[in-house]
Amino acid sequence: MVNVPKTRNTHCVRCNKHKTHKVSQYKAGKASLYAQGKRRYDRKQRGFGGQTKPVFHKKAKTTKKIVLRLECSGCGYKKQQAIKRCKHLKQWYQRRVLFFLILSH
Repeated sequence: MVNVPKTRNTHCVRCNKHKTHKVSQYKAGKASLYAQGKRRYDRKQRGFGGQTKPVFHKKAKTTKKIVLRLECSGCGYKKQQAIKRCKHLKQWYQRRVLFFLILSH
């Protein structure tokens, strides 16, 4: 399991300075029915003749490379950063406690 803070202070390309970034895990979006490859595949699958394209069965990897999605708190620019392989990703709040000492005379 990999522990990742929910915020990270890192460089923003658009602001050209270090800013706090909101960290989340990248998730692939829903596949479109109108993408060229999907349209071609559906056309080929039509009618009689069974499966026309090879179906992959020899899965070797048990994990995936985790991709972090960093969003700049200043301008909203989003960038992605890949980290190592792991089975689980755990996010936690990074608490910074500030102590203000008020001296009265």
